Amino acid sequence: MTTTEIQHDWADRKSPGNSAEWIERAAEAAAVLAIDAAKRDREARTPHTEVRLLKDAGLVTLLGPAEHGGGGQNWPTAYRVVREIAKADGSIGQLLGYHYLWNWAARLVGTREQWERVEAQAAREGWFFGGAVNPRDDDIVVRDEGDTLTFDGHKSFSTGSKVSDVTVLEGVLEGTEKHVFAIVPSGSPGLTFNSDWDNIGQRLTESGSVTLSGVRAPWSDALGYVGREFQPRVYTTLNVPVIQLVFVNFYLGIARGALETALAYTRDRSRPWLHGGHERAVDEPYVIDTYGDLNAKLWAAEALADRIAEEGLWFHENPGEVTERARGEHEVRVAAAKVRATDVALEVTSRIFEVTGARATTSKEGLDRFWRNIRTHTLHDPVAYKRREVGVYLLRDELPQPTWYS
Repeated sequence: MTTTEIQHDWADRKSPGNSAEWIERAAEAAAVLAIDAAKRDREARTPHTEVRLLKDAGLVTLLGPAEHGGGGQNWPTAYRVVREIAKADGSIGQLLGYHYLWNWAARLVGTREQWERVEAQAAREGWFFGGAVNPRDDDIVVRDEGDTLTFDGHKSFSTGSKVSDVTVLEGVLEGTEKHVFAIVPSGSPGLTFNSDWDNIGQRLTESGSVTLSGVRAPWSDALGYVGREFQPRVYTTLNVPVIQLVFVNFYLGIARGALETALAYTRDRSRPWLHGGHERAVDEPYVIDTYGDLNAKLWAAEALADRIAEEGLWFHENPGEVTERARGEHEVRVAAAKVRATDVALEVTSRIFEVTGARATTSKEGLDRFWRNIRTHTLHDPVAYKRREVGVYLLRDELPQPTWYS
């Protein structure tokens, strides 16, 4: 049975009404995604069906305003939903997490009129967001053509590309140092998604390169601009803490999925070592010790992630009161969560083979996908620099300055 063959009754059921119910809905969707996750990973096909599943489950509009058909939920719930989905499929967990980020971009940098308009339309129409924003590449050139802006250039990564309804663009206004964000339909003329994503992990994220050739957007859609001047806020610098918490949660989801998959294999299929003196693998002392060790570490990392997510909720509820000091201290704690999530996820996804055995390494089992997914995305930005943020804060009381990565 495959994801496409599963029938669900979400359309006939009442929409979830609180955080716990939304997390349960995500778990239901994850159970469907898990059925053929290893097979889909091998085939690496564009995940149109999987995104449709997320839409049918109502998860795509989780953060949208309830009065326009959205879930009306907050970021702590969104992080947990991402974690649930990533347990089944790390690629789809990343896609959903990035979707939430780009959906939030209007609120992050836009004026109230802009973000209210974008969020209402996105909720009503069930938009799935992608983003063509990669700070490591040369900036996209944005040209002022009167009432219109045109975007030209190339980005080496554009997660969500072919499965998105709209795409967030970012570039620099020609002849200035002003950055411009705008949201355009993913089918816009001049916006070309290149089918060149061929990495060892996160294979279904549609993260290939994108070419922009005269992509047009009205000046009125330049997020955060009033009278063609950007209106800065400290809240706007929260992009990195929120992005990094999305990373933390789909890392932890992948690790939890790996551990649960390995546990099921060990219980049902692993054989005890012939010289160990035990009739069942679940009675092997080193197997028991390893699972206990890994789960204890994962529980601790999950608890830290949840605590930092709850701390971050204040910033979203009080955007006008965010100070540089409060933002910086929050970023340090997010960095600490990123460090722990990275280390724990890499350890869990590699050590599960010690307690599943040689037969668990077959391609059919697909246990390697968990490690490949973690190893691929944890290279997004060096974790050593996150440890540095924590250490410098402790030793010198220096806060990280807002950049694309801190």
